[in-house]
Amino acid sequence: MAAIRSVHQLFRSRPTMEGAGVKLKRAFGSPQLPLFDPFLLLDDFHSDQPDDYLSGFPMHPHRGIETITYLLQGRVLHKDSMGHSGVIEAGDVQWMTAGGGIIHEEMPQVSTPELWGFQLWANLPASHKMMAPRYREIRREQIPVVTPAEGVTIRIVCGRVDGVEGPVREIIIDPEFLDVSLAPDHRYDHPVKAGHRVFAYLLEGEARFGESDGDAIGIETVVLFGDGDTVRIAARTRAARLLLISGTPIGEPIAWGGPIVMNTREELARAFEEYRDGTFLSRVKPE
Repeated sequence: MAAIRSVHQLFRSRPTMEGAGVKLKRAFGSPQLPLFDPFLLLDDFHSDQPDDYLSGFPMHPHRGIETITYLLQGRVLHKDSMGHSGVIEAGDVQWMTAGGGIIHEEMPQVSTPELWGFQLWANLPASHKMMAPRYREIRREQIPVVTPAEGVTIRIVCGRVDGVEGPVREIIIDPEFLDVSLAPDHRYDHPVKAGHRVFAYLLEGEARFGESDGDAIGIETVVLFGDGDTVRIAARTRAARLLLISGTPIGEPIAWGGPIVMNTREELARAFEEYRDGTFLSRVKPE
């Protein structure tokens, strides 16, 4: 018998401001540490007002983490210290491993009717904090779409569903990143790995989770699941769309300072000192 994961906690996203003045909603972040380990934060940027986002995220450093940007609508320009530059558009994913150090910028462009996307931060274990950085740009057409059950459609960014594997592979925390849509009055049971931390974020409509027939959960809500080997999702009278994300907990101390996440305050202070004196990028371990 499958052990259905129950709903452990719910969190509503809250307005915040980041970058050079970008208005967004934070689904979870530092106040929730270490509940979502290995994940650190999830931001939802969704606006039809260009003044909310055009200031963007000018050049800034990262170390010790991976940033995953998933765009549903609009365009974002990217440029980094490894020489990458380009544009991600609706349906594209940018999976950036900062490792020992990267400096980059992300600049949203005017979008009609709106800009809508997400950025997830995943932590790296101490053994890989200083690994060589890497950048992956995955286009919409590279992301497989499967229908594992009637009324269920899944875009697989990372992980495996019904024998189909997503394009992002060889990630340290063994994550799964799925965009799941359910038609009204349909249910889906998704197997998840034992020991993985699992959460969902509601994008559209509403859904119930686990074996409960309680109130449906609506948009801009994070669902953190308890233990088990299956996530049960049920849409009732309205269709539902959600991100379903999981990964292996790291279980290490976290020292977090803005865009840099290390294991100790000393490592954090050293990273910022290196950024100030211009040696930040020279500390990266070679591949």
